[in-house]
Amino acid sequence: MKNQICSSIFVLFFFLLVRIEAQTCNPSGKIRGIKAPPGQCNKEKESDCCVQGKLYTTYKCSPRVSGHTKAKLTINSFEKGGDGGGPSDVTCKSVKAKVVDECDSTKGCDADHDFQPPCPNNIFDASKAVWKALGVPKSDWGELDIYWSDP
Repeated sequence: MKNQICSSIFVLFFFLLVRIEAQTCNPSGKIRGIKAPPGQCNKEKESDCCVQGKLYTTYKCSPRVSGHTKAKLTINSFEKGGDGGGPSDVTCKSVKAKVVDECDSTKGCDADHDFQPPCPNNIFDASKAVWKALGVPKSDWGELDIYWSDP
């Protein structure tokens, strides 16, 4: 009887862990693209502009960080008038060393975001200094598959 109880608890615990691990960050909504006023969409570094009427998926969450979470690193200028849109921030706190920033997946297609669409929820923007420090050849700068984990 004691073995059966222990086995049942183990199975229940195992399924709970599997369920927690399988939880994903699902889309939270959509926004409709608007046409940017002339000269307002910043196309620096091949950035996209919102398309009038197109629906864009938004997220209010980031993927769960595990030992091996996939993401994409993109290049961003972080300079005034650059392709970054609004000021950089990480978890709602401004940063002075503007080198890495989680791309906004909650909003877009407005003046604050240079009329660019919201990002997928696994995009991190990095400055040229980060790309250089990573040793990525300049010809490959732009978008890079990466993995991140908690230290």
